[in-house]
Amino acid sequence: MSVPTALSAPAGEDIEEVSIEENVRSYFKDIPVMAKIARCESHFRHFGSDGSVLRGDIVPSDVGVMQINEYFHADTAEALGLDLHTLPGNLAYARDLFEREGTTPWLASVKCWGRDNHIARK
Repeated sequence: MSVPTALSAPAGEDIEEVSIEENVRSYFKDIPVMAKIARCESHFRHFGSDGSVLRGDIVPSDVGVMQINEYFHADTAEALGLDLHTLPGNLAYARDLFEREGTTPWLASVKCWGRDNHIARK
């Protein structure tokens, strides 16, 4: 399976000059609900105030902009060659997870992003 890992910045901009929100919206332009989920899960933040990868307040094993749970997904992400602590790796794994399971892994925040947007797979 081919998992996309690159993020694209608008022409003439470095990736660092484009906000995380813009990267998320661009990366998931074909799956808009995933941008809604990122807004709800992390407020489009990938890093905490100390510069380390963002961790969940309630579940510290949830990491990054898409709040991927390391306990359940770190081994699979590693097997795919993805680092959940990087923005590209976090987004690429979220896309892979969505393709396999739909929005089900993010149902804890469904009240925020909308039950009508839920997509089940399997």
